[in-house]
Parts: sequence; structure tokens; C-alpha cells
Amino acid sequence: MKVAGIVNVGTQISIVRLRSGRFVFLDSYSLNGEIRELVMELTRDGSLVDAVLNLHPFHTLHCAAMGRDFPKAKFYGSERHHRVCSTVPWETEHVESAAVADRYSRDLEFSLPAGIRYFSENEKVHAGSLLAFHPASGSLHVDDTLNVLPVPGVLRGYVSQVVLHPTLGAALNAEEGAAEVFCRWLEDIGARWHGTKSACAAHNGIARFAEGDFERVMRDLAVRARKKLAA
Repeated sequence: MKVAGIVNVGTQISIVRLRSGRFVFLDSYSLNGEIRELVMELTRDGSLVDAVLNLHPFHTLHCAAMGRDFPKAKFYGSERHHRVCSTVPWETEHVESAAVADRYSRDLEFSLPAGIRYFSENEKVHAGSLLAFHPASGSLHVDDTLNVLPVPGVLRGYVSQVVLHPTLGAALNAEEGAAEVFCRWLEDIGARWHGTKSACAAHNGIARFAEGDFERVMRDLAVRARKKLAA
């Protein structure tokens, strides 16, 4: 993905092996070269791909390519995905629905941020996304709501590697107290997913956590968000 058509900020995708032995993709990517060869070998030329879960309403660039590469897979997306990528054979249920969460509950847990809009009428506001956690590996996949900065290891004690999306303030719901609702959501996922070992974040960052670190980082983010959003 390029910002202003110039700066390539990358694109992330996760592939999850289900207990059944089949696979799901979290988000879409135009596969090519060595990566494509590896994925096709792993999934037996795509025959083992159960579904593609497109978690962020504004990440639509690669959906059509995934539709061509995995024609037998189920495709789930938001209402905006259905509108913008009409050539993809979308399933009726939206990706953020309880039906999809239930379908993959043996392998994945999902959380839609509270207090902010999943997608805004302002197409520059990308703070909302559906988070997916894989308990078996301790891996968290997140688009935009949380960003991972390329902070050198020697500076990580002084500069936060995990930050909130800069459009968070514009994404808040209109209701009074929405900022506090969001901050409590941060604390909740920190406690609920305290076993997180790594986070794959848009657009190409990976953060790794020692035991208990993820919960602490989410609490710290909530503290900073309260100060910023109250200003």
C-alpha cells in the first residue's frame, strides 16, 4: 500500500492453520514470487484454504487478487468491502458478525473496538478495525487501530513501539463518554489477551511481548489516550 501514491508503507497478512488442518487468511494480499510458491505449497494450491477474513473496511486493494487465487474459499468482509469490491463472491454474513466469530471460535477470538466507529464516512479515518487473536500461538493480528513503529531495540525502554492510530480522535462515536469506553476496551483486551506473544500490525510491523508485557502496554496506551482525548 502506498500513501499519496509515493511512500510504500507495506501490506500485512496472516495465515492461520485451523485445528481442522485447513487455513484462513486474515486480510488480503496479492501473492507473488517466493511467497506465493510457499503459500500454494502449504495450502495444496489453495485447496485447503477455508476462508479469507478481511478485517479492515478500508483495506480493499488486494481483495480481488485473493478472489482469483482462491476461488473455492469463503470470503468475508464488511459492508464497505461488499460495496467497493463487487467482483469478490462475498458471503452474506459480514466479517464482524457474531456468526463469523462463532464459526471460527475454536481457533480465533475477535474484538471490535468499543467507543469508535468501525468505519467512518470520512475515508481518511482508519482507526477502526476488527482485531483477531489466535490463542494457540499467542498471535494478534490488527489493522490500524494499533500501529507498530520501527523503534530500535536500544530505544524501546524510552520510546513506545506500539501506538494508537493518529485518526483515533476523529473516529470516536458521538455519544458522551466514548473516549472512556475506548480506553476501557484497551484495558479489557490487555487483560483478556494477556498471553499475547506477538502482534502483526498494519501495515508491516511486528511487536513481540514477554509474558505480561501486552497487558502492561495496553494499560499504558489507555493512560496516554485518556490524556490525549481529554485535551
